[in-house]
Amino acid sequence: MHTFSIALPFFSHFLLWSLLSVGGAIGLLPDMHHYLVVEQHWITHSQFTSALALGQASPGPNMILFAALLGWQILGLPGALLASIGLILPSSLITVAYFRYSRIHSERHWVRAMHDGMAPITVGLLLSSGWLLARQEAANWQRVALILLSVILVLRTRLNPLWILLAGAVLGMLGLI
Repeated sequence: MHTFSIALPFFSHFLLWSLLSVGGAIGLLPDMHHYLVVEQHWITHSQFTSALALGQASPGPNMILFAALLGWQILGLPGALLASIGLILPSSLITVAYFRYSRIHSERHWVRAMHDGMAPITVGLLLSSGWLLARQEAANWQRVALILLSVILVLRTRLNPLWILLAGAVLGMLGLI
């Protein structure tokens, strides 16, 4: 893989994803997966999900760590830097500009509409990310059952989701799932 021939399209996609990261970059998983794994074949599905798991398990800015891991797997250190900067820079600049403007012009109709419109977009993006991750496990009935049980426990009880994650980790370590 020639580093320079893929660096620009790689970086430009992370810049674009940054602009689309409404409600957080986790909602971008389906498009990231499609581009990096399915379309470009730069990494495998297993590498993608492993990077996601490691990024999410690490303390700190999870999605930036995830992006850096993807970049590292594809282009080494330059890829980690390009992915991180690409995912941070545009959305950060727009967010700062928007909140400065909206604080001064909070009475404007479009400012209120932006606030009201972001929640459904964020929920839709998060659901699509969850679907992408869950559908990969559809062939394993035990994992499907565990996913459904986890969703039911989160929705129907006041059980802290960390306990559910811990139970899943223990079952995985024991080789039961």
